[in-house]
Amino acid sequence: MRDVSAIEERKRHGGAPLVVAAVIAALGVLGMLVVDHGPWSKPKVQPAATANHSTTGEAARAAGAKVMPTEPSAPIEPVPPGPKPVQPANPNSSQ
Repeated sequence: MRDVSAIEERKRHGGAPLVVAAVIAALGVLGMLVVDHGPWSKPKVQPAATANHSTTGEAARAAGAKVMPTEPSAPIEPVPPGPKPVQPANPNSSQ
């Protein structure tokens, strides 16, 4: 016959490392989200004049490229050719 007290002493105590690992993983993911999506990581659009005096402009000129400003678009867009899209007969119908 087995000793009943020896069976009762064999309880699992392995939950602490799992909790510590989960907390560290959650803090790591939260830290990456803050660093990647914070207000300091927003892209900034620069005009061509600024690009001419930056490292990117210097690298482009060294490679033989020209840094020029973008041509402005027309203030009024022309009407696209072709028929207009068909509108539904009853736009408030529930299907």
